[in-house]
Amino acid sequence: MLTYYYVKSFHLIFVITWFAGLFYIPRLFIYQIEANGLSENERSILLPQLQLMTRRLWFIIAWPSAVLATLFAIWLLYMSPEYLQASWMHIKLSFVFLLFLYHFKCHQILKQQEKGIFKWTSNQMRVWNEGSTIILFSVVFLVILKNAFNWIYGVAGIVILAVLLMLGIKLYKRIREKK
Repeated sequence: MLTYYYVKSFHLIFVITWFAGLFYIPRLFIYQIEANGLSENERSILLPQLQLMTRRLWFIIAWPSAVLATLFAIWLLYMSPEYLQASWMHIKLSFVFLLFLYHFKCHQILKQQEKGIFKWTSNQMRVWNEGSTIILFSVVFLVILKNAFNWIYGVAGIVILAVLLMLGIKLYKRIREKK
């Protein structure tokens, strides 16, 4: 039983570091998008540094954390296969699937920006940045509340969270535009 708690601890540690990477990578994308609009002199200084920071975050923190969190999760499920019968686990795994889609899209954006392709505006990237936040809230509440989770309130809560995040982004954009 002690092994289970060690594995669970490592799983949580790597989930946290994975999310740290997923929270920060869009911010670095935003900085690159905004640096791309600066003068050639400023751009030539900022972009290489931002790209170096992005690559290090992605390949030293985010990717290894995603892999290790997944390996420890599989180990946990191996030790407690009854969780695979629980409906809350099916929904959690659906959110994890969405998280991987988010992760792969961030990887695609990173590769595009390395080639000098900037398809997103900084405001679009700010909205994108909230995707991992919504997934995190969903998974944490789902795992903590499990079967006690009232789906109607849960879905309403996630929708309210998304609306509040979008309103916050719009407010932040207005404040930035006034400066």
